Amino acid sequence: MHESIILYLSLVVVIMFLVMLAQRIKIAYPIVLVLGGLALSLVPGLPSVEIDPQLIFLIFLPPLLYEAAWQTSWKDFWKWRRVIGSFAFIIVIFTSCVIAYVSQAIIPGFTLALGFLLGGIISPPDAVATTSILQNVKVPKRLIAIAEGESLLNDASSLIVFRFALVAVASGRFVLTDAVGSFFLVIGMGFAVGLGIALIFYAILRWLPTTPSIDTIMTFVAPYAMYIAAEEFHFSGVIAVVTGGLFLSRNQHSILSHLSRIQGINVWSTVGFVLNGIVFMLIGLELPVIIQGFGEASLGEAIKYGLIISAVVIITRIASTLGASIFTVFISRFITTADSSPGYRMPLIFGWAGMRGVVSLASALSIPILLDSGQPFPQRNIILFITFIVILVTLVFQGLTLPALVRLLKVEERDYEVSAQEQDVIIRRKLAKASLDLINTKYLREVDENELLQSLKFKLESDIGFLDHVRDSEVSDAGHPYIGRYQEITKELLEHKRHILHQFNKKEAYEEEIIRQHLAQLDLEEEKVRQQFLHIE
Repeated sequence: MHESIILYLSLVVVIMFLVMLAQRIKIAYPIVLVLGGLALSLVPGLPSVEIDPQLIFLIFLPPLLYEAAWQTSWKDFWKWRRVIGSFAFIIVIFTSCVIAYVSQAIIPGFTLALGFLLGGIISPPDAVATTSILQNVKVPKRLIAIAEGESLLNDASSLIVFRFALVAVASGRFVLTDAVGSFFLVIGMGFAVGLGIALIFYAILRWLPTTPSIDTIMTFVAPYAMYIAAEEFHFSGVIAVVTGGLFLSRNQHSILSHLSRIQGINVWSTVGFVLNGIVFMLIGLELPVIIQGFGEASLGEAIKYGLIISAVVIITRIASTLGASIFTVFISRFITTADSSPGYRMPLIFGWAGMRGVVSLASALSIPILLDSGQPFPQRNIILFITFIVILVTLVFQGLTLPALVRLLKVEERDYEVSAQEQDVIIRRKLAKASLDLINTKYLREVDENELLQSLKFKLESDIGFLDHVRDSEVSDAGHPYIGRYQEITKELLEHKRHILHQFNKKEAYEEEIIRQHLAQLDLEEEKVRQQFLHIE
């Protein structure tokens, strides 16, 4: 037990250093973690680390999906629902079919059922890998929105294909009509279970006297409740978590207090970072386990098959994105679409951003070693190795080259005519102006008698003047030094206040709890200063 704890604590420390290295060399951290895990797996003497598929599906998948759903923009999700739905379901099934027939044709002894099994495993792109890589490059907002939305749902469709193929391999029979009916049943009931449990949590958070700590714990219990309940009845746990997460996220301002939201964001960002780091590290560390059972000749053949299937996966996705663009131009003559002329640049980048990740590896590892008859599961080792190669090729090769492709194609923002900087200033000025108007029209008489309200009115007037100056500064490059200097002096003032508070804390007459409250307030003020000019820096 102690050795396992030390092993995983050491793993977390290594993950932190690798993430810091990724930030230093400006490479998306999933790539560095996979390569780091791969390098560690080759060090002699280190204990082998095996992924328990049930651990991935039960422990890691629900919170990671829930966090992704919580961060997803419902507005963007609904706007691009047709594209997201087609890639999350239709393209996943199409990709599975292509992989099934290609793998059957090139791999000796590979049946069509095994091909669909492999297709269900490697067809879905990974959410974390795609978004973390896209965050390092300047791409239009729609690209990130579609990629995040697709990644929320495609795990569900791929896992369903995987389950049907697994049954077909084990039983030797596959009935298309039964599979189609079961597919819609699994999806529909997963949606119903997720929404039903989300409504229960909504009622608890809305009407019971909870605290910020209880609210945060409830947000961790919710995804597991949704996932386990759906899987218990053999429905889609992924769809249940995504559905429930989107519903609760959309209603968070009516069920969570401001303290609950602040605490929840901080806790979830840390937990999500650790979970994502561990799963990507485990991908690389799994290499020795995957290679077991291969001889030299078969290993060389497996590498060849893996590279061919990787090329098929990449080509199929790019063909799908470009084909979807052509279809959108055609169908926009008959129905209203979000963009009637998407062109080829954006679809090409979207197609290239199809990195595979830990769900694919966990699916492959969940293939049973033996069939119900006691016979070894056919081609299990080759499926495992091909999956690993596909993840490595798409994550490392496509992930490293994606920023260069974005710079080469020079895609521009097409959905927002006003820049992020201007949007930020306009919104903040509108809020200050509306607050000032409310005071002047409703509470003007009280302002004359209340010094605190006078100070508040003066602050709002100052904020409006300040934002007008920021807006004018954005037009001219000469304004940026003033903004930078403002931030420097403000931070120095905050540090000076912290120093004074620490001096107060040395005196017996002042409670440390009160000092801590003031220090926490200064932290919030510093973050506010950083956020004020986040789009300008």
